[in-house]
Amino acid sequence: MKVAVVGATGMVGEVMLKVLAERNFPVTELLLVASERSVGKKLTYNNKEYTVIGLADAVAAKPQIAIFSAGGDTSLEWAPKFAEAGTTVVDNSSAWRMDPTKKLVVPEINANELTKDDKIIANPNCSTIQMVLALSGLHKKYKMKRVVVSTYQSVSGTGVKAVKQLENEMAGIEGDMAYPYPINRNVLPHCDVFLENGYTKEEMKLAREPQKIFNDKSFSVTATAVRVPTSGGHSEAVNVQFENDFDLAEVRQILSETPGVVLQDNTATNSYPMPMFAHDKDEVFVGRLRRDESQPNTLNMWIVADNLRKGAATNAIQISEYLIANNLV
Repeated sequence: MKVAVVGATGMVGEVMLKVLAERNFPVTELLLVASERSVGKKLTYNNKEYTVIGLADAVAAKPQIAIFSAGGDTSLEWAPKFAEAGTTVVDNSSAWRMDPTKKLVVPEINANELTKDDKIIANPNCSTIQMVLALSGLHKKYKMKRVVVSTYQSVSGTGVKAVKQLENEMAGIEGDMAYPYPINRNVLPHCDVFLENGYTKEEMKLAREPQKIFNDKSFSVTATAVRVPTSGGHSEAVNVQFENDFDLAEVRQILSETPGVVLQDNTATNSYPMPMFAHDKDEVFVGRLRRDESQPNTLNMWIVADNLRKGAATNAIQISEYLIANNLV
């Protein structure tokens, strides 16, 4: 299996290489791809050194799979070129997510929709992935009506410049700013850019992507996305109103049986999900389950995941594993 990792020098690219190695992904030839300024750089994978190549050379090499994490503009320009060469692209940017001709995939939920004809497959937004995975079994059982989500997103979701900003501020060092304000000892109700409707792009991703993943527009999502001074892991407070009433014991059972979800929900022992426990793990952690006493059929829950792993790299690699296992590449 000839595999290209596009954006190999970035934060998500580095995690992709780590996850590929951990999962013993069947790589026979690995192409590490980045922008022209990184061409020639050396990277290590499985104790072997590789030289970073450019996008044109990677297309010419005709890998079976190209996993992209190089930004939307790069994906819009280059994913079709890989696809024309016969490569199946799994794209981590927002470029193709809402394109009606492209699948938006969380493997545990809708990988069975994939076919050999799907040459560009979109990886959902990191915050979307953890939310829909936690809600998938509950939606099947009780049917979601409305979801209100408030996120607590780490600076790693912005990139290496934001992580450096937080580290600098904690150390009292002046440096480049990824955000318009300090992030240390602060929270910013501002993830991505603001749109005309007053929401940010991140908030609208959370509103629209779940409907596409579930192929269901009968429920609605409204979001407030907030950046917090943690270096890794996204957290979400989710309030979900169902069409049908639920039993909390059954909710816990459904969550504990959902693939990829770990239930951490014991207030007697202060057991609840936190970014420090989700770090470097592929699971989505769910806890603080309680009935919303202000309206019927409504559940409050707290969802945490490592945004660079299940929120990005791991989900893309799981899609690739599904493609191989089902002879779709």
